[in-house]
Amino acid sequence: MIHPRTMLDFVTAEPFLPFRIHMASGVVFDVRHPEMIRIGRSSVTVHKHPEGDEVQSSHWQEVSLMLMESLEPIPGIISQKQE
Repeated sequence: MIHPRTMLDFVTAEPFLPFRIHMASGVVFDVRHPEMIRIGRSSVTVHKHPEGDEVQSSHWQEVSLMLMESLEPIPGIISQKQE
């Protein structure tokens, strides 16, 4: 389980560093910009865009903080905010 404060620290970091959310199910979410995630008390809503598929539209997905296993910076990715 990831505490909401921990998630908030990742999202509000200055400068923002893109990070990856690992779920207990094995699903991974990449957060490349702070506007790609909304934090609630027990869940987060993550903007998900299918990689390599320009035809399929992006969408928002709500995921439980209790089902998150870990957060880690994405190596080698610079956020658009820093450019």
